[in-house]
Amino acid sequence: MEASTTFKQDLLLREYGRNVQDLVNHILTIEDRTERTRLSQLLINLMAKLNPQLRDIQDAQQKLWNHLYVMSGSKLDVDAPYPLSAMEYLNDKPQPMQYPLHTPRYKHYGNNVELLIQRATELEDPAERESAIVSLGKLMKTLYRAYNKESITDDIILNDIRQMSKGKLDMDLKFIESNNLFESSGKPPGQDAASPRPQQQNRNDRNDRNDRGDSNRNRKNTRTTSNTRNK
Repeated sequence: MEASTTFKQDLLLREYGRNVQDLVNHILTIEDRTERTRLSQLLINLMAKLNPQLRDIQDAQQKLWNHLYVMSGSKLDVDAPYPLSAMEYLNDKPQPMQYPLHTPRYKHYGNNVELLIQRATELEDPAERESAIVSLGKLMKTLYRAYNKESITDDIILNDIRQMSKGKLDMDLKFIESNNLFESSGKPPGQDAASPRPQQQNRNDRNDRNDRGDSNRNRKNTRTTSNTRNK
């Protein structure tokens, strides 16, 4: 089946240029089939260099041969390593996109969070359901901060989970807050809240070393003064 080539040639010439099209036209004038095949292979190598992004595409060589076949107006008769196709789909109109018709109740969370909450309500194992609530809380807190640029508390996130799940998902708020379960980078388990942070501890260590150094210098100065008086 031969496709109309006007649109396809204009489309492909923007990628390979007019000179490649002239080479294709020259190949069509050669009567020897073996010579046409040899020149076509050389031209394919040139087209691959002019269009390097095709290297990462599956069946790149076959696409190049199809491009060459289209640029010849579906007249290329060679011993190609692949079946040549006119790629009629280039003339096809793009398929209409399906836009989502459902507006999420909470726009800062989006439809995907509502779907995840719906899946979480279907879990029967209490441990899995509790783990799902914790994961949802971390995700929702991150999305809320990115959308509103404001601080958010765990009780608001938990209340949103209750409302979006129609009361099917719930946890103890005090347990969540005491363990920082809704924080993406919470403190490690067992870390005392009163224990100093690593940066603060480093500063304290440097201050202690400075204090010891000052004390040593003071003692040296005291000895020097005493020796001077004795002399």
